[in-house]
Amino acid sequence: MKTLKFRIKDKHAKVLTKLAKQVNFVWNYVNDLSYKYLKQKNKFLSAYDIAPYTKGTSKECDLHSQTVQAITEEYVLRRKQFKKTKLQWRVSNPKSSRKSLGWIPFKKVAIKYSDGWISYGKHIFKLWDSYRLSKYQVKTGCFVQDSRNHWYVCIVIETEKIQTKSTKSIGIDLGLKDLATCSDGTKITNPKYYKQYQQKLAKAQRANKKKQVRKLHAKIANSRKDYLHKASSELIKNNAMIIIGNLNASKLVKTKMAKSVLDTSFSAFKTMLRYKSENAGVWLEEVDEKYTTQMCSCCLKISDNSPKGRADLGIREWQCMECGTFHDRDINSALNILRIGRDTLAGGIPSL
Repeated sequence: MKTLKFRIKDKHAKVLTKLAKQVNFVWNYVNDLSYKYLKQKNKFLSAYDIAPYTKGTSKECDLHSQTVQAITEEYVLRRKQFKKTKLQWRVSNPKSSRKSLGWIPFKKVAIKYSDGWISYGKHIFKLWDSYRLSKYQVKTGCFVQDSRNHWYVCIVIETEKIQTKSTKSIGIDLGLKDLATCSDGTKITNPKYYKQYQQKLAKAQRANKKKQVRKLHAKIANSRKDYLHKASSELIKNNAMIIIGNLNASKLVKTKMAKSVLDTSFSAFKTMLRYKSENAGVWLEEVDEKYTTQMCSCCLKISDNSPKGRADLGIREWQCMECGTFHDRDINSALNILRIGRDTLAGGIPSL
């Protein structure tokens, strides 16, 4: 499965915003209904149970019946995911600070499409078709709005798996100085997009230029996402097995390095590697990276002069006192991660 995202032309924003308000109304109705039913019957409503209560909603709200069904299914899914009796309201008021960004889910039968346009109900929306939409069979999708009031349509399609032809295996050590260091010596630099625009962003915030602030935030996010996609795709293309350390970003954001950690987006990078490896038939394993920085990748011993945790982040190169091997801190860690990954696999994979 793959998701394609198309930008819808701005002239359709008013219609989509109106439809999104109706979606918010249905969501809030289902939210309230489910909570009241729980208090009275001490039982949660399933998506099937909610269906009779939303009968006729599509005609009243100008929404396709499959959209109403998709809203209830999404509500039940999120209620289970977050383990809550009641979810947050979706706010339609444009002046509210808690306004929800537009969202209109749909299923395949709710739309028609061809190159350059997509129709939903009685409405036809023109879009910038960079993928030639008519080539694909749509499974499901949704219209979404960003903070700059731009609308997009996200289409889920089914694609054929492309098997990698590589036989290489690498270990990856994630870091702040470099986004990723590979066991073969390859280093993927950390572009630090937030740091690049930090002064411009602060200046716009002080001047209360909200539109410019949103534009800069979108530019930072899009640039970072584009870079992570390119870096992860290159790794998947050139390797048959990838072993990555289980760096916990949620713990690091509680330290003084929080801004750098968030700017690097370790979690997003690992997510991209995970789903791209599944599609390409690449073996991806996440292992405990404990002591991988301190341990010598040659003699597998921890010497007194090896770098110890965050306190010794300034030490980028060191020499093992046990065997005399000279190490680059991150490459040594990546080599240890690769070794641990191979050891954890049943019987190992000696051919890689």
